[in-house]
Amino acid sequence: MKVTMFHFMPYRDLPADFPPKGLASAWVDAPWWQYGDANKVTDVYNRSIDELMLAAKVGFDGVGLNEHHQNPYGFMCNPNLFGAILARMTAEQGLDQVALVQLGATISSCPPIRLAEEYAVLDCISGGRLIAGLPTGLGNDVSISNGITPMEHRERWREGVELMLKAWTAKEFFAWNGKYTQLPKVNLWPRPVQEPHPPVLIPGAASSSTWDYCHDRNFPYAYLSYFGGKSAEQVMDRFWVRAAAKGRDANPYRAAFLQVVGVGETDRQAEEEYSKHVEYFYHKLLHLPLGYIAPPGNADYKSLLNVLSSGKNLLQISDFTIDLKPLKAKDMIEREFVVVGSPATVRQKLEAIAKRLNVGHLMVALQFGSMPHEQAKKNIELFGREVLPHLQKIWEDKDLENHWWPKKLRKRPAKRREMATA
Repeated sequence: MKVTMFHFMPYRDLPADFPPKGLASAWVDAPWWQYGDANKVTDVYNRSIDELMLAAKVGFDGVGLNEHHQNPYGFMCNPNLFGAILARMTAEQGLDQVALVQLGATISSCPPIRLAEEYAVLDCISGGRLIAGLPTGLGNDVSISNGITPMEHRERWREGVELMLKAWTAKEFFAWNGKYTQLPKVNLWPRPVQEPHPPVLIPGAASSSTWDYCHDRNFPYAYLSYFGGKSAEQVMDRFWVRAAAKGRDANPYRAAFLQVVGVGETDRQAEEEYSKHVEYFYHKLLHLPLGYIAPPGNADYKSLLNVLSSGKNLLQISDFTIDLKPLKAKDMIEREFVVVGSPATVRQKLEAIAKRLNVGHLMVALQFGSMPHEQAKKNIELFGREVLPHLQKIWEDKDLENHWWPKKLRKRPAKRREMATA
């Protein structure tokens, strides 16, 4: 199992009475001038970088970043800025076995050739440690924050991916006359270190067209759900059914899963320590309507056809239709939206999730909600010492090849395993 420390970089200082009655969403609608403080954001950025570097030091296989806009939930409007910092810092500190998992930048709202350049820069700085995440992106980020017509969203994304791949690999000049991008001459400088290009990872929600796209191009898929392994079972079962239909094997490294995690000395202590941060995350940061996640027109024909044939509607297939307001932290922990408990409990639950979903890449968010820096560090250290080495052994007894990880990092060296258990 490849385990990545994933970071949201959230704003940790929203008031107790947030969201006020009448505020439609924490995304786009929350007034910066009322709730934001740039001096506190300075701490968010610097402490988040420190937390990611701590994860690298205690033995994680990767550090992960992503992109969001105009909200307190995630402050990485350009994750490649932070990726460049981490690429250099990990190299300087001898942590050159740590992958940069850019989960990543939203290609639908960024010039694809610009993103191809930025990812190439990261791969060069890191010496070939980049995993190039190319998410379709939330409707909020693409359409509301960047003004892209929802009907164009997925088509732009597909065209952008193809342009990036060609720009990384072409051995001659070429013109690009796409529907959304027209370039008279493409001759990308720099090119990535990895040949023919860095591993591509496609993060998404529950779109069957995204699964088919992954299987058609032999890309791995990362399911980003904040509602735990139980909620993800139906989605990942359908993903693997589509894999078989497309002639792909059930290699778990084709799939990744994101899980929010809190580790304490005992189950009871962990629940006491993390409960308020769980509620902050779900009640405040995830206060957003479904129409912001997937505005009308955002789903393409294949996805709509899949929904209609399932006998459900768009609202019924989204976990974001769950009414979170009446749920307390205890409820969310019991329903395993988050995995919270002693090291033994967390080990058991995460292993069960990995095997049930058949995923070979696990991304864990160990700082979430309003969790302060010192508590995040404790969570990372305890996870790294008591949980991580166990998880990394999952799938080792199988004759599997991870085609979707940087080649130079696929074999975990002994010194990394020792670091994780020290």
